Amino acid sequence: MASKPSIPKGTRDFSPTEVAKRQYIIQIIKSNFEKFGFQPIETPSFENSETLMGKYGEEGDRLIFKILNSGDYLAKATESHLENKDSIKLTSSISEKALRYDLTVPFARYVVQHQNEIEFPFKRYQIQPVWRADRPQKGRFREFFQCDADVVGSKSLWQEVELVQLYDTVFTDLGLNGVTIKINNRKILSGIAEVIGASDKLIDFTVALDKLDKIGEDGVKKEMMEKGISEEAIRKVQPLFSFTGTISEKITQLSALLSESEEGMKGVEELRFICDNVMKLGLNNSILDLDVTLARGLNYYTGAIFEVAPPKSVAMGSIGGGGRYDDLTGIFGLKNMSGVGISFGLDRIYLVIEELNLFPETVTATSKALFINYGDAEAFYALQAIQKLRSSGIKVELYPDNTKVAKQFQHADKRGIPFAVIIGEQEMASNSYSLKNLVTGEQVTVDFENLKNRLL
Repeated sequence: MASKPSIPKGTRDFSPTEVAKRQYIIQIIKSNFEKFGFQPIETPSFENSETLMGKYGEEGDRLIFKILNSGDYLAKATESHLENKDSIKLTSSISEKALRYDLTVPFARYVVQHQNEIEFPFKRYQIQPVWRADRPQKGRFREFFQCDADVVGSKSLWQEVELVQLYDTVFTDLGLNGVTIKINNRKILSGIAEVIGASDKLIDFTVALDKLDKIGEDGVKKEMMEKGISEEAIRKVQPLFSFTGTISEKITQLSALLSESEEGMKGVEELRFICDNVMKLGLNNSILDLDVTLARGLNYYTGAIFEVAPPKSVAMGSIGGGGRYDDLTGIFGLKNMSGVGISFGLDRIYLVIEELNLFPETVTATSKALFINYGDAEAFYALQAIQKLRSSGIKVELYPDNTKVAKQFQHADKRGIPFAVIIGEQEMASNSYSLKNLVTGEQVTVDFENLKNRLL
């Protein structure tokens, strides 16, 4: 007996309806990427292992899917590695390629490899799947899409201003009102650690601070002390636990707190420039908020840090994020190539839009009308009309088999097709069509132009 087919854990099949909804989101993101001047590139689904390994830290390396060499993949493996079950050394000899873990490192490789063909500053976007050998759980998959937009070759903070506008424009077009675009700066976090005398504990300090909304003030202080941060340092950072007010008021508080840190004040001025100009230009439906506890990708980002939270009515993690990095391409030998980028979380955005019931009714993978098949003569007459309707961009189809009419109507109902077109001898003789609304039951006889207008 054949075993029941299945798919690997952490992967998904998507139904026609789900694909239509995902394409709706992707199309809005893509059109706005291009509206803002970003150009599309695509990179291979797999890279040379040396391109990916060592770029994401020890944890990231563990989550990279390795691809076995073609043919006799054990041919290059040494006896000692096999006998000692040395998986790290063995992997390098039996696997020379790996599935991409994200779009950023392949993009860095692309920029370095094609630097003589690229016009800088280079604004690129990529919408492609990535793979991670993570433990599957709700909202976390082993195969998922990333939607990235980055600018490399410019240190101008106007890029950050435009990226905030890009977030706002996309979420406005998706109908997501009340999205919060959180902003912080790596230099500010470094400055805070400096003024409290904990520069050597920067990572521990910021990782703990980043958990403020999850474990509360007491939990953060406890974790800091466990990591060796002194009570005196924690006392100095007390203002951060009650950091409220407008963006302008928060920047004033930061200026006072960081007045003795050159690095921290650089971060304050960068934030002031970005936030002031965003507020002057205005946002459509999003909220810009300065969040000093935001510390995503601390080892990676060097300037502005972004994270996007969904409307408060939805319990969901971040739906986007990004930031400024001063040496993206340095890992491949091209130094001093500053960049800044953001990403949209397609899967989470889908879940938020679904929960808020914001997908337009027009977003569907089904046809607008099904032409009922009464026989070859009627089918030919129908296909002539179908050909013209399709050329006008209307999704219509002919039921292929001359079978019971009830079965054909049942097919339309199960597919969610809203209209049926009925053609019999009478319609053919009068060069007309009977159009039935399968939701209301209303039926009218129309000529071709009226048929087209009703189906548009």
